[in-house]
This record gives sequence, structure tokens and C-alpha cells, in this order.
Amino acid sequence: MKLIRTVDAEGAVLCHDVTQIIPGTFKGPAFRKGHVITKEDIPVLLSIGKENLYVWEKKEGMLHEDEAAAVLRDLAIGAHMSASEPKEGKIELTADCDGLFKVDSGALRLVNRTPQMMIATRHGNTPVRKGDKLAGTRIIPLVIEEQKMNDLSACVREATGGRPILSLHPFVHKRIGIVTTGSEVYKGRIKDSFTPILERKLQEYDTEVVGHEVTDDDDRMTTAAIWKMVGLGADVVLCTGGMSVDPDDRTPLAIRNTGAEIVTYGAPVLPGAMFLLSYLQTEGNRTVTVCGLPGCVMYAKRTIFDLMLPRILANDRITADEIAALGEGGLCLGCSTCIWPNCGFGV
Repeated sequence: MKLIRTVDAEGAVLCHDVTQIIPGTFKGPAFRKGHVITKEDIPVLLSIGKENLYVWEKKEGMLHEDEAAAVLRDLAIGAHMSASEPKEGKIELTADCDGLFKVDSGALRLVNRTPQMMIATRHGNTPVRKGDKLAGTRIIPLVIEEQKMNDLSACVREATGGRPILSLHPFVHKRIGIVTTGSEVYKGRIKDSFTPILERKLQEYDTEVVGHEVTDDDDRMTTAAIWKMVGLGADVVLCTGGMSVDPDDRTPLAIRNTGAEIVTYGAPVLPGAMFLLSYLQTEGNRTVTVCGLPGCVMYAKRTIFDLMLPRILANDRITADEIAALGEGGLCLGCSTCIWPNCGFGV
């Protein structure tokens, strides 16, 4: 840094905060470290007694914190996101639409293992709404070596295959078919209380229910009902009831008999251990997601279904390994005031 006269400081970058005191009214920074001085700033600086200033001296091979923050921004930002203007080495990213937020955790760690810089994000694989804050970047020192930023960029792009660290997948309109199983409902002994709960959850997203069938404890009837939903154009079929291992709970068998690829029957999530996820390929080359939902979805505030539904609605194909990884964080604590997805459940 170097000391210059304030009257000559236009375009220079402050190396320190400049404090202003207005008796009885204000005491604080009039200008912060890293501020680029404008012509209009000079009279203000002189009025608070700053005739000389320490400013950053541009050197070859060094980047100002805001320039370096822009490098982190470009590594992180994906489609459907907006970035704030750099300020004091910080940039914030926000969502431009409703969707599923995802993070390349390995690439994020590459950045955060590199001294003098960081990116902090919300949890990946969670739903966000337009305008939500997604991430913030920060360069720690006022200046940083340009080569360090270039080296980091090369490592991150190699790790991601050139993709951004963060991505936002817009939710897609989905047609939903519901198949309710169980002789007690089919024969009218009890009222179907599961479907209204599903409908309320689906209303949180861009969905429409195109059909609803109720079946007996007969796997063939349930298989036929699933195919009927597919024929009605359903993109997702949700089967309720009959998901335990009791001999008369045959919904998993009915789903398997459709020819669907079973990703998992069982998940390390509580509530939701008896969840089934599968993908059914139709003759028209459509992929229909078929789920078997355990009874907990009917009475628990948040379950495995809440973790899976945003991914299904964003066309984000789910693997068995990803479901296995839910074991860490897969225990819902049943808080009296639920703040999901802004908590640790499922992440």
C-alpha cells in the first residue's frame, strides 16, 4: 500500500476503513476497506479530516479482493441464479426460480481447502424458492495472487468437468397418479385419510392429480391400477398402504410386477424406513417414477417423501448410493416448530 493525498485519490482503493463521527447522531465507517474512491467521495473525506489516505497500489500479478471474488462467483454460479455486485470481497448468489438446489461437494471442498478464500452454501438437494439466498463467496485478504486464483480455477474445472459448483434445477409440472391400497379402504370400512395429506403436500409444487384408484390387498389389482395411472399420462405414481413386510402387504410386489426398476425398498431415514423408489420405462419411452409410501407419511410432519419429492419434481434421477447416504442426517428430530428444509434433516 502507499500514502497519497486525498485530492489525488479518485479511482484508488482504500486499504482501511474510514470512520465518520457525527456527534449525537452517528459513529461508524463512512467508507470501508476496499472501497473505490469516486470524485464525489473526496469532499466527504476532506470534511472528516482525511487529507491523506493509504490506498492499494496495483501490482502486476495481484488481484483486488473484488476481482478475486468474481473468480469464485464464476466457478460457483449455475443457470437460474443471480449474483450481487462484489463488495469487500463478498458476492451473494440468489435463486431466479423455484427449484432443486444442488452442490458439487467435492469441488466446494477444493475451494474451501485453499487458504484465503471461501464459499458457503445452503444444503444441497433441498427445495428453494425464487429470491432465496443460495451461497456467499469471500476473499479474506484485500489482495491475493492472481496465479493462486488461476490455479484454483483449473483444479475446480477439472474436478467438475467444466460445470459450475452449484446448480439449480427448475421444478417441472408433473401429473400425479395415486393408488391407495388396502381392503379396509377398498371395502369402505375406514375412510381414506392418506390421499388428502398427499394432495396437500403436492399443492406446495406445480403438480396436478390426474387419477386416483383404490385397490384391495391384491397385488394384481394394484399392478393394473398403476398401469391405469400411466395410461392417464401420470409422470409419477404414488402408492399408499401395504408397504410393510407383513404377508398381506403386497404393494412392493405389485410395483415390482409392473417391470419397474427398483432403486430401493427401504431407506435409512426415520420416519420413512419402508419407502420404495422405482422407475418404470413405458413403451412410449417415457420414464414414470413409481413410489411406495410408508404409513408415516400420513401422520408425521416431514418424512422420506419430503426429501424425495423435490428431486422427483426436478427430474433429478436418484440412485441407491444417494439414498444410502441419507443415513447421516436421516433422523428427523420431530421439532415442535418444523423449519424444514432449513434444518439438518436429510442432509
